[in-house]
Amino acid sequence: MLKKVYKIIALLIALVFIVSVAQPAYTSNEGKMRVWVEFRPGQAANVEKSLNAIGAEFHYRFDHLNSFVVTVPETALTGLRNNPNVLTVEEDAIRYAYGQEVPYGIDMVQARDVWDANRDDVIDPGAPTGANRTVCIIDSGLWTAHEDFAGVNILGGYPSGWDTDKCGHGTHVAGTIAAQMNSVGVVGVTPGGTNLYIVKVFGDNCSWTYSSTLADAANRCEAAGADVISMSLGGTNKNVIEERAFNTLYNNGILSVAAAGNDGNTAISYPGGYASVMSVAAIDKNMLVATFSQQNSTVEIAAPGVDVLSTVPFINKAEITVDGVTYNGNQIENAKFGTATGNLIDGGLCNATGGWAGKVVLCERGVISFYDKVMNVQNSGGVAAVIYNNAPGDFLGTLGEGYTSNIPAISLSQEDGQSLVANKLGISATVTTSSTIPASGYEAWDGTSMATPHVSGVAALVWSANPEWTNAQIREALTASALDLGAAGRDNAYGYGLVQAKAALDYLAGGDPPPPPPPSGTMVLTVTTFKTVYAINDTVEITVTANDSSTNSAINGANVNVVVKNARGKTVASLNGTTNTEGQVLLSFQLKVNMGKGEYKVSAIANKEGYSEATGTTTFTVQ
Repeated sequence: MLKKVYKIIALLIALVFIVSVAQPAYTSNEGKMRVWVEFRPGQAANVEKSLNAIGAEFHYRFDHLNSFVVTVPETALTGLRNNPNVLTVEEDAIRYAYGQEVPYGIDMVQARDVWDANRDDVIDPGAPTGANRTVCIIDSGLWTAHEDFAGVNILGGYPSGWDTDKCGHGTHVAGTIAAQMNSVGVVGVTPGGTNLYIVKVFGDNCSWTYSSTLADAANRCEAAGADVISMSLGGTNKNVIEERAFNTLYNNGILSVAAAGNDGNTAISYPGGYASVMSVAAIDKNMLVATFSQQNSTVEIAAPGVDVLSTVPFINKAEITVDGVTYNGNQIENAKFGTATGNLIDGGLCNATGGWAGKVVLCERGVISFYDKVMNVQNSGGVAAVIYNNAPGDFLGTLGEGYTSNIPAISLSQEDGQSLVANKLGISATVTTSSTIPASGYEAWDGTSMATPHVSGVAALVWSANPEWTNAQIREALTASALDLGAAGRDNAYGYGLVQAKAALDYLAGGDPPPPPPPSGTMVLTVTTFKTVYAINDTVEITVTANDSSTNSAINGANVNVVVKNARGKTVASLNGTTNTEGQVLLSFQLKVNMGKGEYKVSAIANKEGYSEATGTTTFTVQ
């Protein structure tokens, strides 16, 4: 039904990535810089004397850190760095309060172009928000006590227990549709505006339901006054009576939306395959169809369905700490929750038992099942199993339905696993897995299940601008205004293309909107870092500058995306921002031990209407 791809993302307390727009990371006044100055032990007085000599303005003195924080003339920095009593001179980076995050899919489907066009995090006066429409979600229920649904108008649900959700699927879907605009967590396509009605058809394991149960659920949606029915579900067997049920709902003015399926083949999934239901494909951040998304003649439209951040009713933790460094992973599903400590040992493929009593065992993925690997570790007296990928990146694993273990087991990325094998064997390691249920959590998941609520939410958002429009008009507007992807026109991978809320509104307001003007200008992108050489725990500041090549003038309002990869080619930072009136945006992140040393590559992409896409790169070294 779906794939989860990342563990919980701590949105409110994250201090790793610093993203700012049009704000310098250090200023006092022109020609000066605010910096940390670390002095050698016992040399505070001498360094203070030197700082006074160059006219430094003192802000703080941290004796336990052997550091001053001062503002000094930029011309004095070189001499200060060469002072034999000074260990480091580092910019005093600005820290901003973190709050609500806007998942990438919200902007990709143009939701904020409808209700927050100026991006001031305030809903524009009079803007449509879905407020007079009702979306009925048929899924695993909704944990209504989640912090991001406070204030959302939840009309009710069916059956008893609809307001609980053990597996989280329904809560994740609902967050994409209607998470509140409330300065915490995430925000949905309709920013807490649309009405929700919940019909629970899946149990605690989110496994399956009958077509008859689905037909009954859809009828209950109609009885509750639903305008849109959202179904992140499906199956390959067609049922004529079920089809008739959805045809009737469509004829009664309801728009039904369903997932295309996650098997990565050409099979048709139902109810999405019925003519009266919109079938939704999944695409990624780069607008490429997901490998798992089914491709067939019934696919009607596409939406973000890879790495989609949304609400879940739990907080999961799966990690291994070695030599003071914590590596985040994912729990192997159905393995024991708990904490275990032992010296780290390499078990290879763990395809047989070994002399692992009291050890935390590293196992490479492959050859045998995850369950067999974990059982080999457990039967050898190992205290925990850590299975790392045999291909780049992370993965999720399961012991299988009905199988459990007596020891914790987690999965790690190939990069982290290989690093532990190469550098940390024999060192004490602690594996920790835990789950807090219920709790206001956030996770990024994959699936056409995640794409479907984007379309359901857009339908409600657009429809709320004029309740007199019909379901057929909304459907036509969504497909006619979709951003064409893949082969020209409709195709089996993307349908008519990526759903676009603002374009659909424009279409309904005046017919088929004119196409955007072709790019007429050339944007040149320059990427620099404050320093060329950094150390672990330093903050790396990246400045991206966009200029018009014909006029040599700054380009304001360009959307910039930056990816930073370490020496192993692993992405360690993904940042974004918008250029200011000087054509610049400053982005920064902190280097961590597990990112490693060597040459890092910074790649930037910038887009703005009227300009061709621009790219730029730079490198820096971590020693």
